[in-house]
Amino acid sequence: MPASVFQQPDIPIAAIATPVGVGALAIVRMSGSGVLGIADRVFRKKMGKSFSFEAAEGFTAHVGTLFDSEGMVDEVVALVFRSPSSFTMEDMVEFTCHGGPVVVRRVLAALLDGGCRLAEPGEFTRRAFLNGRIDLLQAEAIGEMIHARTDAAFRTAVTQMQGGLSRRLNEMREGLLQSCALLELELDFSEEDLEFQSREELRSEVDRLDKELSRLVDSYQHGRLLSEGVSSVIAGRPNAGKSTLLNLLLGKERSIVSHMPGTTRDYIEECFIHEKTMFRLTDTAGLRESDEEVEHEGIERSYRKISESDLIIYILDLSSQDYLLEAAVAIGFQKSCPAARMLVVANKTDLTQDWTERIEKLRGAVGCVVVPMAASQGEGLGELKDVMAGMVEGLDKLHEASVLVTSLRHYEALRNASDALHNALELIDGGEATELIAFELRSALDYVGEITGKVVSEELLNTIFSQFCIGK
Repeated sequence: MPASVFQQPDIPIAAIATPVGVGALAIVRMSGSGVLGIADRVFRKKMGKSFSFEAAEGFTAHVGTLFDSEGMVDEVVALVFRSPSSFTMEDMVEFTCHGGPVVVRRVLAALLDGGCRLAEPGEFTRRAFLNGRIDLLQAEAIGEMIHARTDAAFRTAVTQMQGGLSRRLNEMREGLLQSCALLELELDFSEEDLEFQSREELRSEVDRLDKELSRLVDSYQHGRLLSEGVSSVIAGRPNAGKSTLLNLLLGKERSIVSHMPGTTRDYIEECFIHEKTMFRLTDTAGLRESDEEVEHEGIERSYRKISESDLIIYILDLSSQDYLLEAAVAIGFQKSCPAARMLVVANKTDLTQDWTERIEKLRGAVGCVVVPMAASQGEGLGELKDVMAGMVEGLDKLHEASVLVTSLRHYEALRNASDALHNALELIDGGEATELIAFELRSALDYVGEITGKVVSEELLNTIFSQFCIGK
C-alpha cells in the first residue's frame, strides 16, 4: 500500500461495507471532508421535500432516491454521522440499498463520480486510529472480532476492543514514563550526583512492571489457542485411516480415502468446533520411507507440521501384527514435541478380535491417552471428540479470568519489553551507570508503545490495515 495514499487523511473515501453478493440489503459508506456535499448531489428525499445533508443533524436517517449520471439507481436509507461523533471522527454518510451486486456497484460508482476515492483495505478503521478514537490494539481487535470463529475468541476480541488490554498497558507505560523521567533528571544533574529515585525504589518498580509483563507474555499461549484454534495434526503410517478420521471429524468428505498407500501427498487443513473450542485439523502424508520425490516432500512437510502442532493425533492400525512397534514412534513424538499434547487413536478395532487386549498393551507402551476406534464404521468418534475437548478443558473460559494476549505482534513486543526490563534489573543490581539503565527503560517504553500505537511507523500501519476488508 503506497504511503502517499494517506498523505491527505481528510480526502473523502467510499467503499462497500457488506459482503459482495446477492442479499436483501447492502451498505455503502463514505467518510471525510466534503462527503455531505457529495451526498447532496446524488440523493433526493422522497415526497419532494427540501433537504440538505449539509444542514442535517448527526445520527439521523433519511429515506430517498439515489441517482447517478444515467438516472435513478435505487431507493435508499441514508444515515448521517457528523464529526467528531462518528466511527472515523470525520463526517460520514452510509447508504443502505438493495443487495443486488449491480445495484451496489452503481451506488458506489455514483459516490466515486461525485468526488470520493475508493477506500483502501482497513482505511475507515485506520482513520479512526489516526484521529484518536481508538488505539492500535483496539483497531486490531476489531479485525479479530470480525474473523472470530468461536464465542470465546469473539468475547476475547470484544474485551480488547473495549480497552481491557490497552488499560493494562497504559498503566505500565505510565510507570515506565515516571521512572524514565526521574532518570533523565539525574542525567541533567549528573555533576551534582543526585538520585531522584533511590535504586531500591527503582528496582522495586522495575521488578513489579517486569512481573506484569511476564504474566501477559505467558498468557499468549492460551490466547493464541483461543484466537487461532488448536493446531491438531493427524499423523501415522500410510493406510492407518488418517483421511477417514479427518472426514469423520469434519462431518464431510474432505480428503480422498483409498487403500493405496501414499494417496495423500501434501497436508490438508480444515477446522471444526467441538465444545466451544476450534480445532485446526491437518491430515498429513503417511509417514514412511519413500524414494518418490513428490511423496518424499509431502512426508517432510508432515514432520514440519507435527513439530509446530499443539495436539498430535497419532493413528495406527490396531489390526496389524506389528502395531506395538509404532509405540516407539508415538513416544518419539512426545520427546521431540514436549509442548504438544499427544493422543493415540487405535484404529480398525472392527478388524481385530482381541482388540481390548491389544489396547491395554498399547496403553502400557505409549504412556498417553489411547482411544479405540473403527473409523470406517464411525465407531469411537464421540469418545475421541470428548478426549480432544478434555485436553484443552476450560480454554473457552480463560478470557473471563484475565486479559489475554492473542496477537503474535503483541507477544513479540511484550517479550522484547520484558527482556529490556531484565537487562535494567541486572544493571541496577550491578550498580551500573544511569545512562545504561535509562536506555533499557526507554527501550521497554517504546516496545509497549508499539502495541497501542504510541510508537508507530507507516510500514507497521500499512501491514496491519492491509489485512482488513476494504469497507472496514
